[in-house]
Amino acid sequence: MGDGIETESRKLLGRLRDAMASDDAGQARLDKITNLIATSMGCEVCSIYLFRDEDTLELCATEGLKADAVHETRMKMGEGLVGRVAKRKRIINTPNAPQAPGFRFMPETGEELYSSFLGIPVQRLGETLGVLVVQSKAAREFSSDEVYALEVVAMVLAEMAELGAFVGEGAAMSARHSQPVLVRGTVGQEGVAEGHVWLHEPRVVVSNPVADDPVRETERLNEAVDQLRVSVDQMMSMAGGDKDQQQVLEAYRMFANSKGWLRRMEEDISRGLSAEAAVEKEQSLARSRMGQASDAYLRERLSDLDDLSNRLLRILTGQGADTGAEMPPNPILVARNIGPAELLEYGRSLRGIVLEGGSVGSHAAIVARALAIPLIVHASRITNDALNGDRIMVDGEQGVVHLRPDETVAAAFRDKIAMQAEAQERYTSIRDKAAETKCGTIISMHMNAGLMADLPSLEGSGAEGVGLFRTELQFLVRSQMPKRSELSALYSRVLDAANGKRVVFRTLDIGSDKVLPYMKPNDEPNPALGWRAIRVGLDKPGIMRMQLQALIRAANGRPLSVMFPFVAQFEEYRAAKLEMDKTLATEKRLGHVLPSRIEVGAMLETPSLAFAPRKFFEEVEFLSIGGNDLKQFFFAADRENELVRRRYDTLNVSFLTFLEGIVDRCRETGTPLSFCGEDAGRPVEALCFAAIGMTSFSMRPASIGPVKSLLRRSHLGEVRDVIYASRDRGDQSVRAAVMDYLRHQPTEVRKLP
Repeated sequence: MGDGIETESRKLLGRLRDAMASDDAGQARLDKITNLIATSMGCEVCSIYLFRDEDTLELCATEGLKADAVHETRMKMGEGLVGRVAKRKRIINTPNAPQAPGFRFMPETGEELYSSFLGIPVQRLGETLGVLVVQSKAAREFSSDEVYALEVVAMVLAEMAELGAFVGEGAAMSARHSQPVLVRGTVGQEGVAEGHVWLHEPRVVVSNPVADDPVRETERLNEAVDQLRVSVDQMMSMAGGDKDQQQVLEAYRMFANSKGWLRRMEEDISRGLSAEAAVEKEQSLARSRMGQASDAYLRERLSDLDDLSNRLLRILTGQGADTGAEMPPNPILVARNIGPAELLEYGRSLRGIVLEGGSVGSHAAIVARALAIPLIVHASRITNDALNGDRIMVDGEQGVVHLRPDETVAAAFRDKIAMQAEAQERYTSIRDKAAETKCGTIISMHMNAGLMADLPSLEGSGAEGVGLFRTELQFLVRSQMPKRSELSALYSRVLDAANGKRVVFRTLDIGSDKVLPYMKPNDEPNPALGWRAIRVGLDKPGIMRMQLQALIRAANGRPLSVMFPFVAQFEEYRAAKLEMDKTLATEKRLGHVLPSRIEVGAMLETPSLAFAPRKFFEEVEFLSIGGNDLKQFFFAADRENELVRRRYDTLNVSFLTFLEGIVDRCRETGTPLSFCGEDAGRPVEALCFAAIGMTSFSMRPASIGPVKSLLRRSHLGEVRDVIYASRDRGDQSVRAAVMDYLRHQPTEVRKLP
């Protein structure tokens, strides 16, 4: 690249910086900039288009086109050449614009006079803010040097837009991060919350995109890259012998030592960018490519590069995770993703969590459910749109996030919260009453837990005990296997907190989406159907025995209930029960106090176990239906897959008939049966389960009140008749029939929780 080109580029950026530093209003600045670019590029036309909403671009400034077209010419995403640049996030460079695919004639602009067209997306961190266009009458294709120079200019424009340099009249020139934003995601944990944004990793702000001394900026960049390489090497040495961590860090080191990456950033600096802006320019390109990459491996590698760029930016700017900002009142955590240990550090101080990534079965979701904090995952671009302290409302019922909502939305949302609070008061009034239906059936209500912090809810919710204590959380949040003594002490505290109420401990349920950081993950094509839960325990009996010993010692003479997860056949239960018997014999031999009573059950999560021999139902001491997994295996629909997870209704006739068969088999053998899972905490679903004969449920504490309230107002015989009539008619789901029945009940019944 010639020195002349570099010098001209730096001159132009210097003039842009001067224009930004002036006291002019946003519109005047934009007008100056288009004039500067057109003059510098030797073109008749320079135009800047900005988004007025997520789908519409607006001409906000121009040199060369008709002045009265400014703020009047608009186009949809993908419309015309400008719209195609925005949609594809790719440059269009053509010597004959009218003949180019997608060209749209706009007579109000006067652009038909100009043959050549060069459109550059104005992007920041992968988010397209607008399009920069230069045009000329001469039919020519712009050179690679000219394209590159304009890319650098577009980068500076993006930073200026972020810093509020173009704020003016109209939606397209409104201040960034000031408008209301509606983000749709996926519910990871139900609930509603209002509060203020707390960014887990605050966005690095580049306040000096342009620099005068390329030599010094190159030195700063190289110094920061050297520091980055040292930190990656340190992380590698800390990883020790963990091959998987080593592989990830090897990819990090490859990028950190990439000459191509460094060379591109040095070229950006030679054009006039600061070291920080050069890093961010390359990061924006990586993010843009990430969004277009269909290959999972490539996306991962681009994500690695994105993460490294963030680390490099923090080194250059000195903006670490600790910005000195104070956590706002009622904080709602916003992050691209977060691990379970980091989330537990925040604890119950959070009112809600919103993640760009994550999944309904991720570690973060597990912890959020344990803490009963509303969680939204797959909230795209939330970290780009949100700023620390922004007002935010999380609707964990609908999977919607309202960022900086207007007063109308805020008022409606608060009404919703108030109604829920009012309902909660009603539920408090029946907390100590039995869940007795109008026909005299008493339903047992238990809660799910996974942390010590959950146990206070045992009293407050009116739960009769803990129907499921997830023991895997203590394994997931550690960097190494917990010691038996640590687990025993924890389980003992859980039993102490339960104060004599029954606690069902589910043994280690890992695998699938719950991978321990210190265990080598298996490369399985379908981990949900792979090596997980009881299969891991039976193949690695040492881990199972260690946990069983911890449970027995924690009981210390008290009753103990243990449940094995993901049992698919009778033999697996028998083998696990044998391990329990061996462990009891060993503990007795060692002189430890045995539980006064021990019951060993299984979780029914696979359709196969429903058809196990009668002998299984006679031998197992209790069964708990794991509704979440059972439903996805019954319908062959992955609950993590948004394309299919909502396709199949829990109240589908086939599924209810299947559950009824399990109820009948348990009734014949006198086997205690409960239903555990998200659907147990949904009032209408729980009512239908009770109608087909289930008398015990385990759910999150917040759901006990709504479920109990509806059960106490319902007659199970009538609901059962509705279900059977719906089935006889050939309905696919009984939901419509049951809802219609409830709507025609007396007022107190119709007030569904």
